[in-house]
Amino acid sequence: MSYKEQLAICLRFVDKKGRVCERFLGIVKVADTCSMSLKIAIKKMIGDNKLSMSKIRGQGYDGASNMRDEINGLKTLIMSDTPSAYYIHCFAHQLQLTLVAVARDNYDCKWFFEQVSYLVNLMGVSCKRKEMLRMVQAQKIVEGLELNKIESGQCLNQELGLARPGDTRWGSYYKTVLNIITLYPSIFEVLLTIGKNGHSDDCLKAQTIMLCFESFQFVFMARLMLVIFGYTDELCQALKRRDQDIVNAMTFVRLTKERLQKIRDDDWEHFLVV
Repeated sequence: MSYKEQLAICLRFVDKKGRVCERFLGIVKVADTCSMSLKIAIKKMIGDNKLSMSKIRGQGYDGASNMRDEINGLKTLIMSDTPSAYYIHCFAHQLQLTLVAVARDNYDCKWFFEQVSYLVNLMGVSCKRKEMLRMVQAQKIVEGLELNKIESGQCLNQELGLARPGDTRWGSYYKTVLNIITLYPSIFEVLLTIGKNGHSDDCLKAQTIMLCFESFQFVFMARLMLVIFGYTDELCQALKRRDQDIVNAMTFVRLTKERLQKIRDDDWEHFLVV
């Protein structure tokens, strides 16, 4: 099924008792993902379920460009027939896309995430290397528990991996940076092993990545991104709450901006020391 283009449709409505309800309407196979094809598929499914497009009061999508484009996007095509179907974009999704866009405009951030991409590609290219990272991580956890350097308990010392961050996956950049810092000794050991025992091309790649991995610039940017994305991830989690409203959302945005401004104004020296 992963090789077929599909459109999943869900409905949100208010019942007679004033309760907000959500229902999964179904999945439609589409020939392509152009705006007109998606509009036809949506109208057909709405009609097949004996519902009326004229009663739609809102629409929201996954944020793809062909969905939200102002001229030929799906939201515009729907609103041309149903003006009351106001477009609503997920707050958390907007935050993620904004962070990615801002990061790409900054040279140091762009450089850092390019190095992260190289690292993830090398470590995730085969199951053997993934298993190698798991084994090294497990061994370090055992050693830490024996020496009482780390605590044990429920939800602690979970198995971690290196997943590629995605522009539209909430919190994926924060999770990737957090896992790199947490697994830093394990990743270094695996890179060292690949650099010594891997194939010629892999040896060169591992040694090149290891030089970057040990550099002050990479470690500094990892720590900085962890702090920034940590604050924005808290905001993202708040924006995704089902009971969230626009007033509280704007309050969370203001508080996050104040925390980031405080780092810029007062905490920079403390951050460098840490």
